[in-house]
Amino acid sequence: MKKIAILALLGGSFLYAGLSDFKTIAQAKEAYEAKEYDKSVTLLESIKNEYDNSELHYNLGNAYYKNEEYDKATKEYDKAIEGYDNVLDEKKASMQYNLGNSTFKSGDFNKSVESFKESLKLHEDEDTKNNLKVAKEAKKKKEEEKKKQEKKDKDKKDDKKKDDKKKDDKKDDDKEGDKDSKDKKDDKKKDDKKGDKDGDKKSDQQSDKESSQSKEQKQKSKEEKLQEQELKRLMKKMQDGKTPTMMYQMGEDKNAQRSEDAKPW
Repeated sequence: MKKIAILALLGGSFLYAGLSDFKTIAQAKEAYEAKEYDKSVTLLESIKNEYDNSELHYNLGNAYYKNEEYDKATKEYDKAIEGYDNVLDEKKASMQYNLGNSTFKSGDFNKSVESFKESLKLHEDEDTKNNLKVAKEAKKKKEEEKKKQEKKDKDKKDDKKKDDKKKDDKKDDDKEGDKDSKDKKDDKKKDDKKGDKDGDKKSDQQSDKESSQSKEQKQKSKEEKLQEQELKRLMKKMQDGKTPTMMYQMGEDKNAQRSEDAKPW
């Protein structure tokens, strides 16, 4: 890019400055030419409040630019341009040109392009045309990079949404799996409980059956015992002769003699 204009000192705005102020301005110019830009800035800042005019802002903007403080240089150039409405077009064109350079350096390519365009309206210059071309290319490249970054951010955001959805789906699946597992466990507990109840019921039925069988056996055993006792009693009677035989009971008279035709049993 074209070199910016050097300090325009001793302009009309400083005609009524005091001797000490002229000395300060001269020292600022010497420091600027000696590339001691930080010192030049300090000296000009020291008189800015007393001589707040466009020429001072323009010179201070140049010092800030050379000191690579581009944002501060831009502010000073803007103030300088505001106060130069009635000056020669060529001088104001230089201010717009320097403003284009400072905004380009700070990365504000939109304002840089506009500043170079304004400079060309006031004064045709090949360096300004070349700088305008470079600024337009930089602006276009920045816009393309911005679109790429926006797309990248959008894709990243979409990927995050997809990942979050997958995680949510997995959580839902895990919850469903846990629910199924719990239901199975509950069903198993119910089956086990039912099995225990059925087992208890069968056990009770078996116990009842065994108890009934035991009662029957006891009853039967009692009856058998009675029958056995009765049988023994009868046999004993027979042995003792207390029980008459049937052949003696068949006659009408117990003392009668047997018939000769009668046959014993």
